[in-house]
Amino acid sequence: MAELLYDKTGRLLFTKQMKKEYTILFPMMAPIHFKLLRNVFTHYGYNAVLLDTDGPEIAQTGLKYVHNDTCYPALLVIGQMINALQSGKYDINSTALMISQTGGGCRASNYIHLLRKALKSAGYENIPVISLNLSGLEKNSGFKLSFSLVRRFIAGIVYGDLLMLLKNQVRPYEVEKGSADEVVEKWTQILTEQLNSRNGYTSKDLEKNLDLICKDFADVETEKVPKVKVGIVGEIYVKYARLGNNDLESFLESQDCEICVPGILGFGLFKIDNRLEDFKLYGGSKFKFRFVSVLMNYATNMEKMLIAAARRYGFTPPASYAHTKSLVKGVIGYGSKMGEGWLLTAEMLELAESGYENIVCTQPFGCLPNHINGKGAIRKIKSINPKANIVSIDYDPGAPRVNQENRIKLMLAVAKENLKNEVEKKKRGLLGD
Repeated sequence: MAELLYDKTGRLLFTKQMKKEYTILFPMMAPIHFKLLRNVFTHYGYNAVLLDTDGPEIAQTGLKYVHNDTCYPALLVIGQMINALQSGKYDINSTALMISQTGGGCRASNYIHLLRKALKSAGYENIPVISLNLSGLEKNSGFKLSFSLVRRFIAGIVYGDLLMLLKNQVRPYEVEKGSADEVVEKWTQILTEQLNSRNGYTSKDLEKNLDLICKDFADVETEKVPKVKVGIVGEIYVKYARLGNNDLESFLESQDCEICVPGILGFGLFKIDNRLEDFKLYGGSKFKFRFVSVLMNYATNMEKMLIAAARRYGFTPPASYAHTKSLVKGVIGYGSKMGEGWLLTAEMLELAESGYENIVCTQPFGCLPNHINGKGAIRKIKSINPKANIVSIDYDPGAPRVNQENRIKLMLAVAKENLKNEVEKKKRGLLGD
C-alpha cells in the first residue's frame, strides 16, 4: 500500500505509487467530452472513474459537509464525491479524487479547499485530492499534465464540441430514433482508439476526422420540420451537467425543441485570452505571454477547422470566438472576466443572432458573476436584439424542479407562438426561405 506523504503545508500528496494502485474519481459535467477525456486518462495509466450519479441525496450530502452559502455547483460536486465514497463501491484506502482549478478569481478555484475540509469532516482526510489545472497551482509526483496529454485533451474538447453540436442539430429531426446517438457512440470509440495511439490529435488528423464526423451526421436520414430553437447558457457546470440543471436538455427535447449549447472550446479560448489581456493591462513575463499566444493561436486554428467542417456539410456552425467577443464591445467591459464573465453575455447575443433567440440562462445559487453577466444583462440584450426571448432559471437545493420547468414552459409558449406566426408568414410569401 502506498505511503501517505505530505508537503510543507500539510497537503496530502498523490504519489507515483498511488498512480499504480489508486482509483481516481472525478465528477461528470459534459458527457460526450468527459468520456473522451476519461479514456485519455486511462491511456496514460490512471484508473479514472467518471461519476455520473444523481438524485436528491447528492445535494443533501453536499449541504451536510459544505456551508450552505457556497455556490450550488460546489455543493453538488463535493456532495457527489462524498456520496460515492460512502456508497461502499470504492476502497477508501486506495481512492483519490480529482477536481479542476482555473486559477481565476471565481470561487471555483477554491472548491478544492472546500473539498478537503469536507473530507476531513466526513472522516476521509486520508484521501488525496488532485488539482487539474494549467496554472501550476498544485503539483503531485503521481500526476502530471504532459505536453502530449494536453494536446490530446484539446483535441478531445474539439471533438466533443462537434459531436455535441451535430447531435443537437440532427436528433430532433432523425427519422429513425437513436441514429444520432449511434454516430456519437461510433465516433467516441474511434476517437478513443486514435487518441490512445499516436493519431487523432495533430492538425491533419483533426481536419480529417472533423470532416468524416460531419459526413456521418449528414448521412443520417432526417425530416426537417419547423421547431423551436433554444440555446442554453450559464455557469459552466450547470450549463452542461444534468445533475446541475435537472436534466434540462432532456426536458427541452420532451418539449419538441432543437437545442444549442455553446462549446467548451469557446470557454477555453476565453480563459487563454484573459491571460493575454492581463499582460496588456498589467505587464508580466514576456516568455509567458509568448507561450500563451502560441496556445491561443493553436486553439483558434482548431476552432477554424471545426467551423469550416460544420459549414461544409450544411450545419449551423458556432460563431468564431473573435466574433463572439466583438458582440459585447460597448455592452460590457472585457475586464469582467470572473467565472464566465463577459463571455456569458456574448454567448446570449451570439445565440440570438444565429437563430437560437429562445434562451435559458441557468443561474446557480451563489454565483455572483453569473447573475451580473447573465440575468443582469438580459434587458440590454433585448434592446440590441428584440427577438431575444430569454428566461433566467435559478438552480439551488431548495428550488422545486416543477417551478423551474413551468417558467421554461412560459418562455416556450412565447417561442411557439412566434414560430407559428413566422411559418404562417412564409406560407403567405411575406418572408423568404
